[in-house]
Amino acid sequence: MAFASKYTSKPITDIFTNDTDIDRRQCTRTVPMKVLLLGCGRTGTTSMRAAMKQLGYVDTYHMMSCSIENPPDALLWMDALRAKYDGVGEPFTRKDWDKLLGNSQAVCDWPACAFAKELIEAYPEAKVVLTGRDVDSWHASTMRTVWWRVTDPELRILSHFSWAASMYYPMLKKFFDTFFEGDFPNRGKAVFTRHYDEVRSLVPKEKLLEYRVTDGWEPLCKFLGEPIPKDCPFPNVNDNKDFVTRSRRRNRNQMLNVALQGLEMLVIVGLFFYLIFHVQWRSLQSHRR
Repeated sequence: MAFASKYTSKPITDIFTNDTDIDRRQCTRTVPMKVLLLGCGRTGTTSMRAAMKQLGYVDTYHMMSCSIENPPDALLWMDALRAKYDGVGEPFTRKDWDKLLGNSQAVCDWPACAFAKELIEAYPEAKVVLTGRDVDSWHASTMRTVWWRVTDPELRILSHFSWAASMYYPMLKKFFDTFFEGDFPNRGKAVFTRHYDEVRSLVPKEKLLEYRVTDGWEPLCKFLGEPIPKDCPFPNVNDNKDFVTRSRRRNRNQMLNVALQGLEMLVIVGLFFYLIFHVQWRSLQSHRR
């Protein structure tokens, strides 16, 4: 059964987080896909998302798009991962990607990087940017942040109770188990290197920009054919420093959502038993009369 079919609407008690609830299965493409940023996460992709927004691109899809913005997206990503790595279900076609990424003119970060070949084939008209970073620095950064999140026991427990975490965590773990071959600490660097070689082999040189965020606006804008923003430094969104703090804060807010939902259920059960007791008591009183 497709994971997307497990979709349920957002509980009314989820008031401590600002997640949206869009079922992408009903969506189609609304803007053209123009740029595929196919470097791995932790290579400046958050800064790239901000830069693309400044250049006027309508949304750049990022892992945050499903982790903290629209959690139901994770169900479609899960279906895409299972189709590619497990042979379960049909591989995603352009029609499927248009549902998931239809309101975006660019896509970056993980899990999208796992589908470099598929996205290049689906959107041959798009330009490709390969955001890079020293592999040792990248690995250390990922170990401190996203890998910590994959192994976060709070998130794992929440995935059994929280509406958002129940969709996001299984997909996050599936991505690391498949793309990084189930052993990120030891296999991550080799997979990183192989991924970059694969992208280089798939894209003609004139359609590929190898880029580091420290390169600034000029090479990026020249490649994309966009004017360089005036009096505007290139974004430097370094979320490494507070990644764990923000993740723990989200855990707490999701716990509050779960607690409120539990309280709602207790109130409903209490009302149910109260009504039964009240009806029986009224019935008993009428018999005594």
